[in-house]
Amino acid sequence: MSFYVYIIQSQKDLSYYKGFTEDPGLRLERHNRGESTYTRKEVPWKLVYLEIRPTKKDALIREKVVKKYSHEQILQLINSSPNLAGSVKISVVWGTIE
Repeated sequence: MSFYVYIIQSQKDLSYYKGFTEDPGLRLERHNRGESTYTRKEVPWKLVYLEIRPTKKDALIREKVVKKYSHEQILQLINSSPNLAGSVKISVVWGTIE
């Protein structure tokens, strides 16, 4: 099983949300359906950063670090080589990841 740290960006106000998930496609779909209280007002969301972590514990630790990042650090992370968001296809409607 894989664990992911992700960053999504609101297409409404360009804000960022950082999180952890086991299923990036499904998680993005849930954000866009308004199932998350914190993100429902800024729908739609787009995946802009994705990183695989080896264990759930590692992903949760990494998520905590990323949540403290400044706007500048987030932009650097999005433009970095570990970013898998551009190499996977996620359907916002169906929540699939390829």
